[in-house]
Amino acid sequence: MKIEIWSDVMCPFCYIGKRRFEDALQQSGHQEQIEIEWKSFQLNPDMKTDLSTNINQYLADAKGWTLDHAAQLNDHVTQMAAEVGLTYNFDRAVVANSFNAHRFTHLAKKHDLGDAAEETLFKAYFTEGQNIDDNDTLIKLGVAIGLNAAEIKQVLESDTYTDEVKYDIAQAQQLGIRGVPFFVMNNKYGVSGAQAVPVFLETIEKSFTEWNQGNRKPSLTIIEGESCSPDGDCG
Repeated sequence: MKIEIWSDVMCPFCYIGKRRFEDALQQSGHQEQIEIEWKSFQLNPDMKTDLSTNINQYLADAKGWTLDHAAQLNDHVTQMAAEVGLTYNFDRAVVANSFNAHRFTHLAKKHDLGDAAEETLFKAYFTEGQNIDDNDTLIKLGVAIGLNAAEIKQVLESDTYTDEVKYDIAQAQQLGIRGVPFFVMNNKYGVSGAQAVPVFLETIEKSFTEWNQGNRKPSLTIIEGESCSPDGDCG
């Protein structure tokens, strides 16, 4: 069964949602029979990478909030992340456009490393304060998960996977997806947001049951007659 996940590396709820979904998937026991595909989504495609400011100040300026209000909201999300074992350091988060990170993820998907790419990007952005729009940073992250440095460099210095990222975003729009994370299970059920583990688990189980029934080999109605058995008896 296939599960598609639309996400943006800059989305704090996407990392939290990833952990809750993984918990539910493990509880389901269906990991070996489920294919997960990560899809690109940009929450702020016009964001300019800016190393001179921090994410709290950026949000305050962009949303018209006070700096204290932006910090309070991020503190709340930080507490939510801690509940699922994640460490968020918003004071270190780099204001960076995520388009190249999405192209990097598509390269990783080509090598069956899509999930590893998402994990390392989330950690780099939210925990380590790395610039996910920097080529050298992406090359380092890619090599750490098993990608080839020269191939990463070639991709980042060209427009490779640009169309793939844009296609994912257009597909999300066609499906009516307005925010992330968004999980599509068995091309039938959509789960929006970093839902609680039981919500993910219930939807995984329901989707998997329907998928399994649809793919079950039909049973045969057997009309008995003379035949030979494996032990050589014929009659």
